[in-house]
Amino acid sequence: MTDASKIVKELRQNFSTGCTLPVEWRLHQLSKIMKMLTECQQEIEDALVKDLHRPKNEAMFFEVVFARKEALDAIISLKEWMEPEKVDRGLLNIMDDCFVKPEPLGVVLIMGAWNYPFQLCILPLIGAIAAGNCAVVKPSELAPHSAEVITRLLHNYLDSDCIKVYNGGIPETQELLQERFDHIFYTGSSRVGKIIMKSAAEHLTPVTLELGGKCPAYIDDDCNLQNVANRILWGKTVNCGQICIAPDYVMCSKELQGPFVEKLIEAFEMFYSDSIHETKDYGRIIHKKHFQHLKELVGNRKPAFGGEFCEESLLITPTILTDITPDDPLMQEEIFGPILPIMTVENEDEAIQYIKRGEKPLSLYVFSSNKETVNKFLSQTTSGGVCINDVIVHGGLATLPFGGVGQSGMGSYHGKFTFETFSHKKAVMWKSMGMENVNSLRYPPYSDEKCQLFTWFVLMRPGLAKKFLTALLVLLVALILSFIFMKVYGPSYGSLLHHWNVADNDFSRNRFLKHSQGAS
Repeated sequence: MTDASKIVKELRQNFSTGCTLPVEWRLHQLSKIMKMLTECQQEIEDALVKDLHRPKNEAMFFEVVFARKEALDAIISLKEWMEPEKVDRGLLNIMDDCFVKPEPLGVVLIMGAWNYPFQLCILPLIGAIAAGNCAVVKPSELAPHSAEVITRLLHNYLDSDCIKVYNGGIPETQELLQERFDHIFYTGSSRVGKIIMKSAAEHLTPVTLELGGKCPAYIDDDCNLQNVANRILWGKTVNCGQICIAPDYVMCSKELQGPFVEKLIEAFEMFYSDSIHETKDYGRIIHKKHFQHLKELVGNRKPAFGGEFCEESLLITPTILTDITPDDPLMQEEIFGPILPIMTVENEDEAIQYIKRGEKPLSLYVFSSNKETVNKFLSQTTSGGVCINDVIVHGGLATLPFGGVGQSGMGSYHGKFTFETFSHKKAVMWKSMGMENVNSLRYPPYSDEKCQLFTWFVLMRPGLAKKFLTALLVLLVALILSFIFMKVYGPSYGSLLHHWNVADNDFSRNRFLKHSQGAS
């Protein structure tokens, strides 16, 4: 039995005891995550500096604050998320209690990525714990300092009987994938995502794949170019461009390309007034292999700006390449670095057609003040998410689902969506032991009358069924009140009506006589 087998077996045994089901256990673990992120922020930041030369503010916001916000939201909303959800009922089931009850899946595997080593392990883990699961966390071996800190902190702060960390490279990952999990959550490349999915298929294990792709940014002619340049350059340089929803390339008109490059240079000078080599506000490429790959992508092209490669420090300055064509090697794969190709198009229609010919992106960015242009992109393209007039920031709103479509991934998470990803929605119908006359419609012997009545019950829409039942109840109450009234007043009720009729006739006759005399 491998170490992976032992871990999964232990977690299954512990899950079977029901220890993760109570809301108290879940809230306690989430509170411990909050405490861990607060007390150990400096350790996390130090590890990120060693792995990625991550600027302190980026580490704090993207890795720590973001995770704390997710944990806090889960703590506040958990009891509400766990509540059964009532569903609409037709007339046939109007007296039944019907609801959807979320329940934990069991033992889940969370496989993080190196570009955001803490966030991409902790955020899914928050949802897995909130949903009541046991979990194996597999940090990326390409960020070893972060992996070491994750291992130590999760062991020290969380319930080690239910939360385990499994470290290692490809062989250890293969061992894990041979085990049967109840869900696998993977963040990384499409190539590895296919391997994960193939392994999961052996056990019919559902997967969430947070992948990537080429995220396009279209710039309309009516934009404030400086604002656009600021936002796109920030999105392309945060974490040195190593983020799955970074704007991968820009499309704009030929006339806009030159002025836009000038504004990008102004934005660069504003962001990095100090030397790019000395500043602590700019990251580095993760390792030499990826560095060399990015260098080969640029090749012998002459950049409109940047293009400096320093292998010793793994520094690549923000690089702008203009007049790129669709068949260029830069346009064939996700760049995942601070290199920004610009491709010119005639108009938004050409941009939309180009996007539609490729794989569906994880994110799409549209910069325009024209609502018709924006709505064209919204209605005619498909992507995991869309952000209008900005980049990346839509991924920070926990009430929006974050995830891809097609080659950019499957499934989504953040906030309640992570809870739902790690939950099974159990359908429950709770019927009474009575009302057998209604049930008899489905019992033999069958008849045309039964069939017609049963069909009428089934086809009654939920909204109409409620109105029908309400009207029936009102009628029933009216009949009961009438019956009670008759019982209480008895024969005197008829006599009372007679006196009312006589009085009413006298009043009508007097009005008629008065009117006749006035007319004469």
